[in-house]
Amino acid sequence: MGKKILIINGHPDAESFNQALAETYKLGALASGAEVKEIHIHALDFNPNLKFGYNKISPLEADLLKAIEALKWANHLVWIHPVWWGGLPAQMKGFIDRVFLPGTTFKYKKDSIWWDRLLKGRSARIITTMDQPGWYYWLFYGKPSINQLKKSTLEFCGVSPVKVTTIGPIRNADTARRNIFLKKVNALGESCK
Repeated sequence: MGKKILIINGHPDAESFNQALAETYKLGALASGAEVKEIHIHALDFNPNLKFGYNKISPLEADLLKAIEALKWANHLVWIHPVWWGGLPAQMKGFIDRVFLPGTTFKYKKDSIWWDRLLKGRSARIITTMDQPGWYYWLFYGKPSINQLKKSTLEFCGVSPVKVTTIGPIRNADTARRNIFLKKVNALGESCK
């Protein structure tokens, strides 16, 4: 079975460097012969508020239903997002809250603390941008956004392995440095990793 890659761009700005990273990864993956679908969360029409938690699931908007289908179609997920205040952008967090639902990406077992992981058989790559080196984010802050997405979301739902690429610092990166980052991400796309 060939690689079916879903790229999920979590940056709310369509003109961000994250957008360029998503496009660069896509070009590399297409060059390798992979099938690629994309979700740009900023372009979706949905309410990011999981208003009632899991007590009452709000009806899913058409864009979220399409996102769930793409998630089920893919065998490799590529998440691209910035780190803001140590975490995920609000709209991306809302997307996860609304899409990663019981019965969709995991299923609680009756009368048990355990659950079934409904996204088994998929792998993932997290590409995250930040205004500090990745080692600093890990050493001084414990990499909370990476832990949240990797461990508490993707691995919780059965995605494995989940690899991480940190890109930064971005804030003062000149064109030459940004081109190095883009080449790195293009190579990841070409290797479908």
